[in-house]
Amino acid sequence: MKLENVLLLGVCGSPRNQGTEFAVKYALDYATKKFGFETEFWTVRGKNLKFCIHCDYCIREKKGCIHNDSIKELYPALEQAQFLLFGTPVFQGTLSAQIKAVMDRCRALVAKNPNVFMNKVGMALAVGGDRNGGQEIAIRSILDFFQQNHVICVSGGAFGANLGATLWSRDEGRLGVETDEEGLKAIKMVIKRMGTLKNALI
Repeated sequence: MKLENVLLLGVCGSPRNQGTEFAVKYALDYATKKFGFETEFWTVRGKNLKFCIHCDYCIREKKGCIHNDSIKELYPALEQAQFLLFGTPVFQGTLSAQIKAVMDRCRALVAKNPNVFMNKVGMALAVGGDRNGGQEIAIRSILDFFQQNHVICVSGGAFGANLGATLWSRDEGRLGVETDEEGLKAIKMVIKRMGTLKNALI
């Protein structure tokens, strides 16, 4: 399997420029410097996002989504990227409504091309204000989305980043994440696994 363009797309599901945005950008920067990834960053912050209304336009027409909003800007990058990183803050013990909207709206891509995500490689990270605030539940929701759509899920392994990267902000936003050494180490562990797969695929 030969990759024409190795692209790691980081999608930040936080409406704020705080801990989650820092974590996603930290991961992308590490992937570039350590493993030579070409990266792209996209955030829900400041975007016009509409929820999937299950109207089945995408199923009937196979032309994409009926909504005309900011998520349409994201579709080409999702189609092109070979590696995906979805990051979310923890809201009420699980992922944010914004990242859930992004995932739900990917239905339009899959309706048009059922194999659009086939064999892409995906990782997840979650930032919570509490040490055990729902980070793994949020990550599992992202991994479920990946699994359903034939994305190969990666983690950092059995010691330190079992499902993905979990970070603890201590409710201090970016400052809390910047000083969470264990969380940043977990990001590096998962990116290292992505780097191994990148080398195997090219």
